[in-house]
Amino acid sequence: MTIYRERLALANAEAWLYPGAFVPVKAQVLYRRLYGRLEWQENAIKIFGRQVKSPRLSIWYGDKPYTYSGLSWPVRPWRPELVEIRQRVEMLAGQAFNGVLCNLYRDGRDSMGWHSDDEQELGPDPVLASVVFGARRRFVFRSKAEKAQKQEVSLGNGDILIMGAGTQSNWSHAVPKTSKPIGPRINLTFRWIV
Repeated sequence: MTIYRERLALANAEAWLYPGAFVPVKAQVLYRRLYGRLEWQENAIKIFGRQVKSPRLSIWYGDKPYTYSGLSWPVRPWRPELVEIRQRVEMLAGQAFNGVLCNLYRDGRDSMGWHSDDEQELGPDPVLASVVFGARRRFVFRSKAEKAQKQEVSLGNGDILIMGAGTQSNWSHAVPKTSKPIGPRINLTFRWIV
C-alpha cells in the first residue's frame, strides 16, 4: 500500500507529513484505546527556572528513562497499542524508536509552547515521529535564525509528521492554544534515546 507524503518547506531541515497514515476507522479505534488505557498524569514542569503545571496530560513509555524541562520519566513497559503504532512509524521513518512521549490535549486551552526536542540524550541531530489521534490542531514551526519565519501545519486524526535532519537544530515548534471549541487530541512523539 502506497502512502502519500508531503515534504514541508522548512529551510535547512527535512520534515515529512503523512496525512491519514492511519485510516479513519483504525485511527478512531486507537484513539479510544489510548485515551482509556494510558496512565495519563498531570505534571509540573520547569520553565525559565520555575515550576508550573503542565498545560496537558502526559506519560512516557520506553526502554530508557527520559528527562525534559526538569521532569524525569522512568522506564515504563510498552503498551500493545503503542507497539502497533511504533511499528508503522518505524517503517515510514526508516528508523527504530525506543521511547514515546504521549500527550493528551483535553481541549483548546491545553497547549505546547515553543521548544525544540534537542535534549542531550536524543543525540546531535535526532529524528522524531509525531502521531496524532483525535481533534485537528495547528502545529507551528518557527525558524531559530529568523523568528518571523513560520510555517503552520494542520495535524489531524491518523496523521504522522516525521521531523528529520536539521529540524530540531534550526526550528522550534509549538501547539498554540485556541479559543475555538475543540475536542481532545492525543499526540505520540516517538524518539530514540541514546
